[in-house]
Amino acid sequence: MKWLNAVIGKLLLMVGLDLESRIGGSIQFFLYDTMKITGLLCVLIFLISYIQSFFPPERSRKIMGRFHGIGANAVGALLGTVTPFCSCSSIPIFMGFTSAGLPLGVTFSFLISSPMVDLGSLVLLISIFGVKIAVAYVVLGLVIAVIGGTLIEHLHMEDQIADFIRHNPGKVDIESPHLTVKDRLLYSKDQVVFTFKKVFLYILIGVAIGAVIHNWIPEGWVETVLGDNNPFGVILATLVGIPMYADIFGTIPIAEALFTKGALLGTILSFMMAVTTLSLPSLTMLKNVIQPKLLGTFIAICTVGIILVGYVFNAIAHLLV
Repeated sequence: MKWLNAVIGKLLLMVGLDLESRIGGSIQFFLYDTMKITGLLCVLIFLISYIQSFFPPERSRKIMGRFHGIGANAVGALLGTVTPFCSCSSIPIFMGFTSAGLPLGVTFSFLISSPMVDLGSLVLLISIFGVKIAVAYVVLGLVIAVIGGTLIEHLHMEDQIADFIRHNPGKVDIESPHLTVKDRLLYSKDQVVFTFKKVFLYILIGVAIGAVIHNWIPEGWVETVLGDNNPFGVILATLVGIPMYADIFGTIPIAEALFTKGALLGTILSFMMAVTTLSLPSLTMLKNVIQPKLLGTFIAICTVGIILVGYVFNAIAHLLV
């Protein structure tokens, strides 16, 4: 969408803004990224929601119930890619899957992958970082989900699930209705409106932060904190990302700005994964569903996995960029 950036630049020049100045550059970055991400977001949500209409929770539960072992974890992680766009939205479905009797490890593979990896993020990442980086991000995100779920399964922590879920077995709340094409199109349109209202503020915040990083923060500062000079940059980025609350669409403009300023690729992706998977609001919701021991295990597995992925990406970045 470079043509859009060029059009915005010409319009700003017509009103007298100097695009080489910090203010002019920030405004151009803000307008371009906001319009690009919002436009792609609406198109992607419509298409993905149409796909989602074929995989309501009850049908997903039945699909996952056909598999066993690590294969079941892989299926749970893959189904997480075509379900809600943030961790808070995934938790009610996780509860339904758990109460329906699915293995704990499988439900956690779903819970990890759902906010971290989705089809929309894949396309947006391709538009900014290229195909190789986007695919590598998705693959490693799925690996974290599968390994994390498998580890939790082998720890046999079923007693850490809240009693109201364990003692209330049954189906996932949403059945699999027969929908016409018109029904699916209406559902997709409603999802666009709902998700847009939910995430647009975070897109604006993310793009604003990205504009500040891109035009106001010296490149040397970013390289010192998140570049080769700091071997602990991945750990720092992960810990900084955890208390934030956003989704993948709000973190992408920040990642884009950091990338152009010299931050290491793995460090940036660790930040994105931490924000989307381990946000405080989602952990607070999860605390009401599982006991502290299991919650701590979940946080530890995800944190270690995200940090390891960051260092792996930093090591192989020269093969991807």
